[in-house]
Amino acid sequence: MDLENQKRVKDFAEEFGPENIVVVLGASEAEASGLAAETVTAGDPTFAGPLTGVSLGLKVYHVCEPEIKDEVDPAVYEEQVSMMEMVLDVDSIIEEMKSIRDQYCKY
Repeated sequence: MDLENQKRVKDFAEEFGPENIVVVLGASEAEASGLAAETVTAGDPTFAGPLTGVSLGLKVYHVCEPEIKDEVDPAVYEEQVSMMEMVLDVDSIIEEMKSIRDQYCKY
């Protein structure tokens, strides 16, 4: 997650309260999704951005997870996500995201 997006997430958490924020990711690999998820939950593991040492504990999901997929209009999901979903290792992404949530999410 780049530094600008880290700042945005931090600012939103401060403005609206971390319990009211859900981060939805769309990285194409489980490892990249996990790194971004860890950043918004436990803090920036690279120690380079605004979330360094900031444990927000935010709820975080990948767009391909059932919790998000079920909330999106099926026509929109089909148009925007379904083609990528066919080439992703969705099971690995879900496993990685669940692991991060289990370890670091507070809400």
